[in-house]
Amino acid sequence: MMEIRHDPVAPTRTQSLAPGGSIDAHRHDDHQIIYAGRGVLAVTTSEGSWVAPGTRAIWVPAGTVHAHRAYGELDLHLVGLPATENPLGLNAPTVLAVSPLLRELIIEYTRAHDDDSPERARLRTVLLDQLRASPQQPLHLPTPTAPLLRTLCDILRADPGDSRTLAELGREIGASDRALSRLFRSDLGMTFPQWRTQLRLHHALVLLTERTPVTAVAHRCGWSSTSAFIDVFRRAFGHTPGSHRRAEVTYDPRPEAVRIARSAGNAD
Repeated sequence: MMEIRHDPVAPTRTQSLAPGGSIDAHRHDDHQIIYAGRGVLAVTTSEGSWVAPGTRAIWVPAGTVHAHRAYGELDLHLVGLPATENPLGLNAPTVLAVSPLLRELIIEYTRAHDDDSPERARLRTVLLDQLRASPQQPLHLPTPTAPLLRTLCDILRADPGDSRTLAELGREIGASDRALSRLFRSDLGMTFPQWRTQLRLHHALVLLTERTPVTAVAHRCGWSSTSAFIDVFRRAFGHTPGSHRRAEVTYDPRPEAVRIARSAGNAD
């Protein structure tokens, strides 16, 4: 059995990962917020994978074994929080929407993690307030445990553009579409179309990070038309695939977050 690395303290820091770079499976005794200021980040656990572009962050609860993978040049921002401090009340990995303000707060906070100044304490308070207000996003791709589902899902992971129906896929693996539909609900907590859409969105993010044209992404991910892909992508991520590169802008640190924290302290 592979030994899982145990790093008791979840670090607060900024680091870079090259395209395809990864951090192997490990766990912390602390909670952690993981944010990619540039590139697309995938976090994988035994229960599935979560993917986050620059408008999303991932909450990883204390004790969760997880691994990271970078798609594109990744600027990784990590915020560790004690296990006794759970501002979100979440006990499972979750994708969170990141507003422009929260983005600045995370990047500023992770830049100087050894600073114990009152200003930094106020910055942290505002960051946690913004986290509490962050909407949760359904961007989880669960991993099946049922052998039949594992076989079917592996087929689609190998080719997210495979457009066969559940009945057609079932014939390949020797199961009825009715039985498979029940398994999707009982094992994964979602329907087959929901799971396949999540898979395609994950794959689309990776392709867009590799600068694949939008029309080609739509085709390779199995959407019937480019417009259908754009519509689903916009509803999931809040911006169009064409503007995805602009949504991933390389961050130029500015003092707004510090100014906001200072103002919050002066308001007491």
